[in-house]
Amino acid sequence: MSFSPDGQTLASGSWDGTVRLWDAVTGEHKGTLSGYTGDVFSVSFSPDGKMLASGSEDKTIRLWDIATGKHKKRLTGHSGSVESVSFSPDGKMLASGSEDKTIRLWDAVTGKHKQTLTGHTDIVNSVSFSSDGKMLASGSDDKTARLWEAVTGENRWTLTGHIDVVDSVAFNPDGNVLATAGNWDGTVRLWDAKTGEHQRTLKHTGAAGSASFSPDGRTLASRSGGQIYSEVKVNAVHLWDAVTGEHKRTLTGHTSWIRSVVFSPDGRTLASGGWDGTVLLWKISP
Repeated sequence: MSFSPDGQTLASGSWDGTVRLWDAVTGEHKGTLSGYTGDVFSVSFSPDGKMLASGSEDKTIRLWDIATGKHKKRLTGHSGSVESVSFSPDGKMLASGSEDKTIRLWDAVTGKHKQTLTGHTDIVNSVSFSSDGKMLASGSDDKTARLWEAVTGENRWTLTGHIDVVDSVAFNPDGNVLATAGNWDGTVRLWDAKTGEHQRTLKHTGAAGSASFSPDGRTLASRSGGQIYSEVKVNAVHLWDAVTGEHKRTLTGHTSWIRSVVFSPDGRTLASGGWDGTVLLWKISP
């Protein structure tokens, strides 16, 4: 899922092969972007809110005009499903992570392929730019996360410690801390994004994933649930103090595995999407 920069619209991608746009204030359905032949795994609004990128099982990335709802460009080149897409903060670059174990960088204006980053040895599940656009983070089924120079493509750090799939990566607002969510190891790890050093581990009672920092950097949201070590856990969203690592709150309401969590730009709303086919909007107290 992805909020528009003004916080008024929420986009969600689904295994039903569609992208849906929602009024983030009222919850009203605003429109459906369709045309895919496979599951939609990731969506990302451009920084100006005029475009939406989506990645799919059909190995393509599509760029959509939000004003018209029309498909503008179709980016091809990955040999596996596109698991994650992310715009750079200036909107000039788009990163995509794929089942083909690579990350591709694209010119977001022309749609031209610029560079391919290699090094992961399994599916790349998540990509995310730092707030200054200088660094790109990635998480993979190979149990590692990597930090890359966004301009040169140089692999600065390989972060190890998770004992299973790294489901999600997210920078805090100032770009100094990276959160990596392990899936079956049930942890979210916080790292110094400048040195690659591990800072602390947040332990869930179930499989973890989909980390998202609040805009002020003080709160980290993550999801847990599913079955881990043969025990079924409650599907929940967890809120953590991003500085101390203290667990603050548990949000329950989904009836199945939660796939994605994301804060609104003003930090007052948290969206969560699950395998139960629903998107829930939560009001977050200051």
